[in-house]
Amino acid sequence: MQEPELVAKALRAVLHAFKNGIRLSELQSEYRSLTNELIPFKHLGYDTLESYLESIPGVVRMEENKMGEVICHAVSCSETVRVAQLVARQRSSKKKTVRQVNCLEGLPLTVFTSKLWFFLIDSLSTSTTETHTVSPGSSADVHEIQSRIKELLNKYSSGVRLSKMPQVYQEMFWEDLSTEVLYQLENWPHVCTVEKIHRGDPMDGFIYPAKKIPPVPKGDTEQEKASQNVTSSKADPLLKPNMETTPASLSSDFKAKVVSLLLKYSNGLWAHALPKVYQDTYQVKFPEDILNNLELLSDVCVVDYVSGVPRRAILYAKPQRGIDENLNVTEKVKRHDSMKATAEQQYEDSKDQYLENITVPALVIPSEGSVSIMVLELKNTNEVLIRYVGKDYSSAQEQMEDEMKAYYNQNSTVSPAQSLSVGQLVAVHAEEEAWLRARIISLEDNRVKVYYVDHGFTEFVESNSVCRLQKQFRSLPFQAAKCKLAGLEAFCDDPVLVKAVESQTCFKIFAVEILEKSDTPLLVLYDTSGEDDININATCLKALYDKSLELHLQVDALYTNVRVTSVSSDGSLYCQVPSKGLSRLSEILQKLEDYFLYKQTNEFNVLLPFCGKICLFPSKGKWARVEIKIIHTRRALDVQFMDSGTVATVKVSELKEIPPQFLREVIAIPPQALKCCLADLPPNTGMWTPDAVLWLRDAVIICPEFSMKVIKQDASKGIAHIYLFAPENFPDMDRSINRQIKNADLWKHQKDVFLSVAPSGTSTTKAIGDAVSTLQLPGGKLEKSFPDSSREPGSAVPTIDMPPPLPLPKPGDLMDIYVSVACHPGHFVVQPWNELNNLYALMEEMILYYSRAEEKPVNIEKNKLYAAKIGDEWYRVIIKGILRNGFLSVYELDYGKHEFVSIRKVQPLLDTFRRLPFQAITAQLAGVKNQQWSEEASIVFRNLVEKKPFVAQIQAVSDSTNSWDRKIVTFLVDTSLPHIDRWIHDFVSQSLVEFSKGD
Repeated sequence: MQEPELVAKALRAVLHAFKNGIRLSELQSEYRSLTNELIPFKHLGYDTLESYLESIPGVVRMEENKMGEVICHAVSCSETVRVAQLVARQRSSKKKTVRQVNCLEGLPLTVFTSKLWFFLIDSLSTSTTETHTVSPGSSADVHEIQSRIKELLNKYSSGVRLSKMPQVYQEMFWEDLSTEVLYQLENWPHVCTVEKIHRGDPMDGFIYPAKKIPPVPKGDTEQEKASQNVTSSKADPLLKPNMETTPASLSSDFKAKVVSLLLKYSNGLWAHALPKVYQDTYQVKFPEDILNNLELLSDVCVVDYVSGVPRRAILYAKPQRGIDENLNVTEKVKRHDSMKATAEQQYEDSKDQYLENITVPALVIPSEGSVSIMVLELKNTNEVLIRYVGKDYSSAQEQMEDEMKAYYNQNSTVSPAQSLSVGQLVAVHAEEEAWLRARIISLEDNRVKVYYVDHGFTEFVESNSVCRLQKQFRSLPFQAAKCKLAGLEAFCDDPVLVKAVESQTCFKIFAVEILEKSDTPLLVLYDTSGEDDININATCLKALYDKSLELHLQVDALYTNVRVTSVSSDGSLYCQVPSKGLSRLSEILQKLEDYFLYKQTNEFNVLLPFCGKICLFPSKGKWARVEIKIIHTRRALDVQFMDSGTVATVKVSELKEIPPQFLREVIAIPPQALKCCLADLPPNTGMWTPDAVLWLRDAVIICPEFSMKVIKQDASKGIAHIYLFAPENFPDMDRSINRQIKNADLWKHQKDVFLSVAPSGTSTTKAIGDAVSTLQLPGGKLEKSFPDSSREPGSAVPTIDMPPPLPLPKPGDLMDIYVSVACHPGHFVVQPWNELNNLYALMEEMILYYSRAEEKPVNIEKNKLYAAKIGDEWYRVIIKGILRNGFLSVYELDYGKHEFVSIRKVQPLLDTFRRLPFQAITAQLAGVKNQQWSEEASIVFRNLVEKKPFVAQIQAVSDSTNSWDRKIVTFLVDTSLPHIDRWIHDFVSQSLVEFSKGD
């Protein structure tokens, strides 16, 4: 069968494997994946692949799809049915089999596979006849067995002993191999090569991958002779047809061709690569027998054997006279070493060309410290391509790429990889002098499509810009990774959302919160480049708002039936205006109410809370939409009511997930609370005093509905400046709420309005917290938001002055402790380890109570107990000093720390929070001399023990009526090491004495 017919038949078989057709752009890679050769359309006389396909209408039909892509379909032909089955089987086996570079000794993989492929196709026309005279079963059975044997030999390319074949076959395919098949292997030269050791014993021999059709011995069948003629017809006609090849029998033209090739490879060429290079250059087959006896080429080239294997040799063109004669011995050695180094690299290119031979460690998700990422690309919000930023990630990548640049640009022995394959990991010469790691996706003519494994994008490059990836550049994990964005999973493919995320994130760096660690971790992204941190997940979710339900206030417009839903401590208000969105919200919340009547709400508990998550919260007998703002502990968090503006601290257990069938409807409705401020009041210079806020709150409580006039919009702050009227006073400006406040006696003295203006004295001081929140109830009455609160802070006078004292251990006792504060060995603070859970539970209850309650004016006295908000937590403290700038000096009774806190962050400590003994115990390290510790010694000791657990062995106890004045002297023992206990005083004595200032 002539080559054009073979190509056409192979092409038809490939096309039959794709029932719906295949893109023209992908045809070459699929053809190559099955035959290891490209469609040789130029060799067949055509300028383009498309023109060649048009010339064989009996094989392929081409049409354009709606996207303008050319799709190729197979033209039905009964002859190709079995070929298509073979294609499918070969495609399947390629996925399961680890391919070896030299699956046939001395024969490159591409030559072996393409030759085998064409023999398989060529033999199909006679296979039915053969199987009836050879085969133990049907034609399909024979093809299956032959395919399996080829797959087995691909795995065991160095050969298998015939007597072991049944065992190896059974282990690999879980089926028995008939002994009759073993006797027929010699008749399947297109499947395997059988080498007999003793003619008398048919099982004494080896089986190898098919490497060639052996010479026809006397007595062979006509059919075998015909098969032999197919192969011999492709051999180089310049070779003399001698049965025994000798140097003299090789024609001068053949030798000239070999010399011409070797001259192109001045640094040498591996012998096993010569047949492929020869055939690619001259389009004729290279005589493989020559590789078994390289001395046949000794008169035209130098053979340098680098190992005991004959074919592992480097070939050099013999130098011409007058060139090497002028080189001294040292220069000749250098030249030889350089040529050998390049040849060694060519061998490594061949040996390691497949991805299976290259191991790169898996990327480890950062687990400590702040984490940042760069977003590279996204298909949807569940497949966001990122790179981690940091020392072991982006910095290590930059260092590696600098090293790659130096190696590949300055190493004279670097040359393009000689053989490439899909899946191979390589180094690619990118823009300017940069070199990047990449994986080959497809091969097309002289172009290679690669995926940059550290940067996450694909690109076509020229094949001569692709080199072998050296071992030293394989230790860093691939840096391009995938993640999912929390809260967006249900809408991950929504084009509007994807576009919003893409525009907000691509090629930008973000801080991240990792919620779940997995192969595709779940993240929340934060933009920290501005004054305020922006939650990107929550911001992008707003892209799903139904624009028709948004309310845009118009300047100078008048609005009636307005409800004030919240008053904040800076004097701002949240209002609801009748609108289409508010009506739609009422409808969907009623649907949810009806739905939950017949459902167990436990199945909708929020298991993974995170900032920006939208949930449902039961408020005053109805469901309300809330957004999580701050997470205090695993039980307590702050939420903002989306449709009233109220901020409250709630328990996680009170939140519910939005049922999936209502999720899009609930998310689509924009927040219905509009932030406003009263116009024409003096500039806001800070937080309002309690009296000012209470005056405003009382003024808006008098009626459930108001009228409103918009004066201006501040888009940058998202706030509207308004005049507010009681219905009976509308539109009399002089009787507006604004003018009433401005004309009130309170407002005439701004020190009584703004906390930042009022000086603080040492006497009784009034304070207000961050917010005084109110909710609009269905009946129209404004009430304070006290979810689950039975009373307000300050409403009851404490009856328990001090909690019971914490029992102290006796000298010699052992005690598990936690060091909360460490100043130096002479002063640190410990907490009983077994009481920490009780302390954490108490602090959670304090957060829930004080964050929900409206704060009252507090009388501040020294040496009295209070609750103080420090950061986002509430602590039990004792006042140690009252400062003139509005701050207090306090001591944390459970942690042993001294802090400064604003006077408005202090509230009375209720009886219920005085029952647990104060947990802080002042301590001194035993076993070291008490002395004046230097700053260096203090830092070392602090880093050694602070915020760590130890076993304490008590040496002495100093008791006192005040718990904060009690003290212990103790040894500290670190028991965290597996086989040894470390006594801290020994370490201090040996390592810190040099830092001390005195004896």
